[in-house]
Amino acid sequence: MFHAPLVFARWLCLSLISLTLFACAKPSLDSINAMTFCSESNPGSFNPQLDTSSTTADASAHQIYDRLLEFNPSNGLIEPGLASSWLVSEDGLTYTFQLRRGVQFHTTPYFTPTRTFNADDVIFSIDRWRNSFHPYHDVGGGNYPYFDSLNLSERIKSVERINGYRVEITLYIPDSSFLANLATDFSVILSEEYAITLMADGRPADLDRFPIGTGPYKFREFRQNQHIRFERHADYFLPTTGPQQLVFDITAKGSLRMAKLITGECDAVAFASQSDLAVIEEREDLTLLEKPGLNVGFWAFNTSKPPFDNPNVRRALALAIDKTSLLDAVYLGQATRAKSLVPSASWAYQANAKELGYNPVRARELLDQEGVPFNFTMNVWAMPVQRAYNPNAMKMAQLIKSYLADVGINVNIVSYDWNIFRENLRMGLHDSVLIGWNADNGDPDNFYRPLLTCDAIPSGTNRAMWCNPQYDALVEQALLIDDFDARTLIYHQANTLLFEEMPLVPIAHAFQYQALRSEIKNMQINPFGGIRFDSVERQAQ
Repeated sequence: MFHAPLVFARWLCLSLISLTLFACAKPSLDSINAMTFCSESNPGSFNPQLDTSSTTADASAHQIYDRLLEFNPSNGLIEPGLASSWLVSEDGLTYTFQLRRGVQFHTTPYFTPTRTFNADDVIFSIDRWRNSFHPYHDVGGGNYPYFDSLNLSERIKSVERINGYRVEITLYIPDSSFLANLATDFSVILSEEYAITLMADGRPADLDRFPIGTGPYKFREFRQNQHIRFERHADYFLPTTGPQQLVFDITAKGSLRMAKLITGECDAVAFASQSDLAVIEEREDLTLLEKPGLNVGFWAFNTSKPPFDNPNVRRALALAIDKTSLLDAVYLGQATRAKSLVPSASWAYQANAKELGYNPVRARELLDQEGVPFNFTMNVWAMPVQRAYNPNAMKMAQLIKSYLADVGINVNIVSYDWNIFRENLRMGLHDSVLIGWNADNGDPDNFYRPLLTCDAIPSGTNRAMWCNPQYDALVEQALLIDDFDARTLIYHQANTLLFEEMPLVPIAHAFQYQALRSEIKNMQINPFGGIRFDSVERQAQ
């Protein structure tokens, strides 16, 4: 059972914000059954329900947890997960899931389960984020950004237990993206038994600090800005070849991650620098994986603030920047030009979508027309972390600053610690921001709804804080239709509206890369979210 005094004494000795179970030195990993991944920052929590950050997803979504359904990273098809099969009613409103039997939750020093996974865990996990009156809803702040951005709680009528291994979910209206949303990194299944135990002990927040799941790895230790330790779940219900010991070495600087990869201190790294890709390809001891990215990098304007609430001002700012130069300088040929939200890999891609060209003269004319004075000052927020969709936001911000200076706009570049950055964005403190989005599933709704609908503003995923009923109506209409061609036409109408209103400027769809040691085999780029290690093997040297 959970030994609270011991855990919390050690935890508090380290720091109030460090989440750790063992006060020990950083582990040495010499075994063929161990692997070290150099990650770039601390996770926001160990529950991806609470956070859309890829750092949190990497550290938890596919290590600690499973979902009812899973995406095949190779072809994007939805496959069984904790649900072995499912049925959808003819009217598209009722989904019945048959659950696997005998799936074991993690046994750790802080919790020993007395039963296997069943329907109660599914109901608890979904009801936590969808029901505001649920006892765990407000634990951890009560924000569930992915689900809130899609307004999923308002779409689900009921989640019912048919028996111990069958669950029925009923919707109010059809939603063609519903199954895909159940397969995202955020739709993890938690242990109801663990949650009840913690609530009875008066420590409900530990559910997201000291996680229990059914996934291929058990959580062992987290030291802020140092490392996360995992141990393979010996009773995992699927075959796995992953390492026995897995460590996330938290290394903020990309150059240091690269150095650790070369020396062998790390077996794989997050977000290899664009300038390092050629070096990696030339070395026989390193491997570079590449895949077209389901992502978009963009410059979003805070439309809740004047003068950025004026579409003509936003259009002027978009006209003032040379997107081609941004692509050349920041992406170094490793991205394609973005015309709309979705990349060419999406079935809803529109090759002939309208986009603005570089026209600083017209930009200044529009600014004068709308009363924006010469030497007006605005801020551009630049991400402090590296992402595939924007590998160097600070450099991009500096380039944009120089372009805007040419049309009489002064720019202050703003950046913070990543977690503070995201929280301040959610509160709308920015004028504009350079950021982006990685697809959580293969449905284009995963771009259109979280990024720009009215419901996505409170959750923080709508960085433009733009609310347009006409746009929302189009996105909702697309969800009522199963036919891809018909839905594509609706999304093309949405693209036209976005071009006219310009809440954000799509800049790039970047390729995804994964750098690793050559002895690491079977590692795949997951285009739909967090990194996975359950099938990775180390080849003996």
